[in-house]
Amino acid sequence: MQQNLNYKHICMFNLEKIKGIIFDYEGTIDTNGLPWAEVIWQAYQALEIPVDKKTFSKAYIVGERTLAQNQLVQPQQNFWHVLRLKAETQIHWLFDNGFLHDKNLEPRYITGIADWCYAYVQMSTNTARPILKKLAERYPLVLVSNFYGNIGAVLEDFHLKEFFSSIIESSVIGVKKPDPEIFRLGVDKTGFAPDEVVVIGDSYDKDIVPATSVGCSMIWLRNEGSILYTGDETADVIIMDFAQLKDFFQL
Repeated sequence: MQQNLNYKHICMFNLEKIKGIIFDYEGTIDTNGLPWAEVIWQAYQALEIPVDKKTFSKAYIVGERTLAQNQLVQPQQNFWHVLRLKAETQIHWLFDNGFLHDKNLEPRYITGIADWCYAYVQMSTNTARPILKKLAERYPLVLVSNFYGNIGAVLEDFHLKEFFSSIIESSVIGVKKPDPEIFRLGVDKTGFAPDEVVVIGDSYDKDIVPATSVGCSMIWLRNEGSILYTGDETADVIIMDFAQLKDFFQL
């Protein structure tokens, strides 16, 4: 895939046909397309946690699996609590497996990771909020997300919930991306036909492929820090920054 693609150059997209929008949340609205593993790795570097990236990646995978397989997140908890749970699981694993040694630093690491990442999300959502507000005045917005059962509390905390007419959360409905069914449900919530709906997401495998199979148009938020693909992937529109939506939709 070429770098620095501009939607004006690659788009065969009929904006006038679009009547509804489906947004992904995690990795799209909250990090401006940067994968969460990269966000947390930046926090480790900022806090000077003495592990290499390969070791961090192992801890990250353990943390994600732990949260996915256990109901640790409560519906009322905001995203700082989720981040703290992620950090606790990762840091405990690193200590238990001998990659970290000074237990006196454990609380600093856990709180520091949660605080750093939460501030990062605040920055991203502050950019996204006025764009979402203007889009919501023009289109019904539906959120489709793989999340932990507390997406409502997270959206309220970042003052985003009011912009979405419907929210479809994987842990609530029992369907998870990349299953296309979750996007079919999202399309139904817009009240329009699939070809009248555009899906905006950061993951080619979890957003672009299944939403395209349903018949939706696609805007791929492809941050330069994203995973490198084979080079054959495409979407109706490719943007490199969430803020580009403002110009694209002529807000």
